[in-house]
Amino acid sequence: MLCYSSAFAYLWAPKTRIGQNFMIKDYLHRYPLTLLAASAITIASLVPVPEVKLAEDVPLADKWVHMVMYGTLTLIIWVEYLRQHRTPKWGRLMLLGVAAPIAMSGIIELMQAYLTTCRSGEWLDLAANTIGVALGTLSGLCFHTFLLYKKGGPK
Repeated sequence: MLCYSSAFAYLWAPKTRIGQNFMIKDYLHRYPLTLLAASAITIASLVPVPEVKLAEDVPLADKWVHMVMYGTLTLIIWVEYLRQHRTPKWGRLMLLGVAAPIAMSGIIELMQAYLTTCRSGEWLDLAANTIGVALGTLSGLCFHTFLLYKKGGPK
């Protein structure tokens, strides 16, 4: 997971005055919860999980868990990004806060299908992850609106 985040840190990190990218260390300091959540999701998605009795009683419990995980990840990305930037760059935020979690979800589903023997990749999991990203994005937009009006409204 560090390679994934490192690539985005290098490609999309803001430029300094002398035209060089911020160091990866700065990215790790600015977005620690994002990296922690993405790493936790990746690990939890690839290790074997024991059967849970409660999950059998709740319809589509697995899909709800996927939605919550990816919704939370997306909201964390948005909150950390909006706290670090006075004026958001919406293209970058859409790429990192919407497209990246969906791409991560697809890659993890492929890894589950082809690289593990204990997990299986499912299209419905990808759909649930995408719905979670959409809900996290809506929550992030609400957070942005809250920040705007807390500061006195849009100017």
